[in-house]
Amino acid sequence: MTTRDSKDSDLQRSLTLLWAGRRRGQRGPRSRLSVELIAQAAVRVADADGLEAVSMQRVAAELGYSTMSLYNHVPSKDLLLEVAADVGAGAPPDLDEAADFRAAVRQWVAALWAGFHQRPWILRVPLDHAPVGPHQLAWLDRLLRPLLAAGLPGAEARAAALHLTAVVRGTAQISTSMSGEHKRDNGFPRTDTDLAHVVTELLDPAEYPALTAIHAAELADPGQPDGDALPFELGFGVDRFLDGVEGWVAAKSRR
Repeated sequence: MTTRDSKDSDLQRSLTLLWAGRRRGQRGPRSRLSVELIAQAAVRVADADGLEAVSMQRVAAELGYSTMSLYNHVPSKDLLLEVAADVGAGAPPDLDEAADFRAAVRQWVAALWAGFHQRPWILRVPLDHAPVGPHQLAWLDRLLRPLLAAGLPGAEARAAALHLTAVVRGTAQISTSMSGEHKRDNGFPRTDTDLAHVVTELLDPAEYPALTAIHAAELADPGQPDGDALPFELGFGVDRFLDGVEGWVAAKSRR
């Protein structure tokens, strides 16, 4: 049974590692091996061979150190993956401050979407608590700016930002899973269009009239608007969410 104390302890360990070397006023000699260097090596291994290849032994070999040397800095593989995911996320995009809040949010969503497709292994790192790493918080901070500028108060802006992050993450998980190499060699559909063809053949129009109609329409017109950086299944939801934000802010201003 996991207790509150143990959860607090786990979070404290995560914070200590994620922010290692970034605390103000740190003095004294630094070890040649650091959490940052270990995390960067783990990212290289994950990029090259996938998340399954990341282990304390493999990362130690990548750096030319013993496995025990790594444990002196990162006490477990779970924490190694957590730090690697934060480092792998990189810095958030510089949003166009001259653009309206919708364009800025869409720019942020497009960057996060691209990052998840560049490093899909990040989506498979277990999440035991809210993201607290410096890169992850930088992404959140960057998204909060246009949401605050749109007129949402702090708590509402944060809730909206977390919701958008979850939407992008969930959609990316489905997308990357469908397009993964392990799906290509075993007779599974390769694309959404392939899937639509397969499902259409299985559906009974009398039992699934709505799905049948939707799949027929998608097969007839599978494209998306020209120049849109977001796939339709993501962009449509983001745009409708932003419609809601605009409507909510406008309604509050009329009270």
